[in-house]
Amino acid sequence: MFSSVRASSSAASMARRAMVRSVAQTQGRRMFSASTIQRAAASSSSSTPSPKSGSSWLTITALTALAATSGYYLFSPVDATPVANKTVIASSTPAPSTPKAEMPSIPSIIDVDKKKALEKTTVIFVLGGPGAGKGTQCANLVRDFGFVHLSAGDLLRAEQERPGSQYGELIKTYIKEGKIVPMEVTIALLENEMLASGQDRFLIDGFPRKMDQALKFEEAVVPSKFTLYFECPEEVMLRRLMKRGETSGRADDNIESITKRFRVFTETSYPVIEHYGNLGKVHKVSCVDAPEAVYANVKKIFNELFHENK
Repeated sequence: MFSSVRASSSAASMARRAMVRSVAQTQGRRMFSASTIQRAAASSSSSTPSPKSGSSWLTITALTALAATSGYYLFSPVDATPVANKTVIASSTPAPSTPKAEMPSIPSIIDVDKKKALEKTTVIFVLGGPGAGKGTQCANLVRDFGFVHLSAGDLLRAEQERPGSQYGELIKTYIKEGKIVPMEVTIALLENEMLASGQDRFLIDGFPRKMDQALKFEEAVVPSKFTLYFECPEEVMLRRLMKRGETSGRADDNIESITKRFRVFTETSYPVIEHYGNLGKVHKVSCVDAPEAVYANVKKIFNELFHENK
């Protein structure tokens, strides 16, 4: 029916004005619903449509005029399904729903028995930008203070390679694109490793990377004692990561992924540090100097907090 309608020059002009108005309403996206076009065209016109055809005439005319313009997307309020580079005028009859692809089940966040088993453990979050040297310093603390070092990144990389893992492909995609893996997966991996270790002192390296991760971990597993933040300029971290990428074989040790990881850290992880800083639970260490000099400062903090003399 729509193909048989011919828009007059005045209707086409009206439709163009409606199109401009609709672009503004959709923040520049070239997507228009019938109702949006109708309202925009009506407010753009000083004339009144034919009494016989009423608002339907206005809608059909506007849609037909837009249909002649290549590259715009038309959809009904029912479907709202745009098709790139094609003009689609959807039927008013709802399309049959397409079942979504089945996603892997998300592990349970709160397990009362596991939480009770870990209630007396000491957890220290270790944060810093990629390439800050967190792993090196954690290895020193494991040696001198008996902590178990859990790297969230290492656990995720191991899980993605584990045969039969239902999260392997998901994790691989997120890591390669420099994005944050869903917290349910990361928290479950950390909790399982903590329980399997049989120990009660943990350095959790590279986690939490977002505020919701921090809050959920402390709710579901155990509150952290404090956050150890390794501060390092981006240019220093970039130099270290590019050097590491020559031999590491890691998918995320490339300039594109590194740039994304810097941005993610600034936008999502640094607010975690600010949050715990406001609670007086952050110890900041500059890691620009040689690893030995950095560790001397780290060791001083741990000696004072744990009343040890290492």
